[in-house]
Order: sequence, then C-alpha cells, then structure tokens
Amino acid sequence: LEHDLPMKIVRAEYNYDGSRLVCFFAAEKRVDFGKLVHDLARSFRARIELRQVGVRDEAKLMGGMGKCGRALCCTTWLTDFNPVSIKMAKLQDLPLSPMDISGVCGRLLCCLAYESDFYAEVKKKLPKRGKVIDTPHGRGKVTQVDMVKESVQVELENQVTVEVSHQELVAMTEAPAAAPRRRKG
Repeated sequence: LEHDLPMKIVRAEYNYDGSRLVCFFAAEKRVDFGKLVHDLARSFRARIELRQVGVRDEAKLMGGMGKCGRALCCTTWLTDFNPVSIKMAKLQDLPLSPMDISGVCGRLLCCLAYESDFYAEVKKKLPKRGKVIDTPHGRGKVTQVDMVKESVQVELENQVTVEVSHQELVAMTEAPAAAPRRRKG
C-alpha cells in the first residue's frame, strides 16, 4: 500500500539460513517494484526475490478445495497446466455456465481435460440422441445418452423407455443372423 503497487502478495518463503526471501505475487499487469525490493531488503536484511505468478499458480500456492470436495489437483499432484477449452465442456454435455465449469482460480476446470479423451471415445461408439435404432427390446428412438454408464435411453415404438448398454448394442450387431430351421416331414 505504501508504494501504491497493484499487486497481491500470495506467498513468501525463506530459505533455510534466512538469507533469501522469495515473495510470490499476483498482478494483472507488469509491476515496477524496484523501490519495494530495496525497502524489503532493508527491513528483512535478506536478499529479496519477487516472482509474479498467474491465477492458476496463485490457486496452487494458496491451496483450497475444488467443486468435487477434494483438495485442488494443482495443490496436490498437478505439475503442468495444460490448455482447457470450452469444447471439452461441450463434449461432456456440461452446462456452459461459467460458474459451473470454472475452478477456484476463475479459469476452466483442469479436470475437464482429464476426461476429454474418454468422452470423445464413448461419444463415437454410442448412437446420437434422436437416432432410431434396433435394440434387444425392439426398435426405438434414442432419447438420452449416458456416456459415463456407456448406455442410451431408448423410447420403443410401444412408448416404453428402456436403457440399453453399449455391450448389448454390440452383441446385437455381432450375433449371427438366425438361420432358418428346416421342418421335418
């Protein structure tokens, strides 16, 4: 405040002998902190390093709990921040509200990228909503796709709704056509 710098100190760490103090800070723009470093060095009698971090790194340094109720991935095990896109949320049929798909840092949830390949693979093998398909229960229209369970909800021609797994659909296409039986006599 004294130097009127638009920055927020996120964390500070001394080395073991106290000769160096590293301060991590977040700021929207580049900050000229030359006078601040000089004043801090005089006050703490140590070599001062100031390192600017991004919002994801800030969340990593601060820690916290994610929407899933567990410790933030970036705090516990995540080392690299890979790009996350809104396309990944669409692929997973998530609500596109920023409040629902943003993490503590304000960016898109990192976990969207973890499951993206799985959802893309499952989406390829399951029929799309609205498609008319044959099931073990009869012919019907796909009304819902559940990628986690790898199944679809199908409304049959008789208005009954059934759940059909991917395995059942595959078994139907792989089953050999029943050969006509010969009649005796």
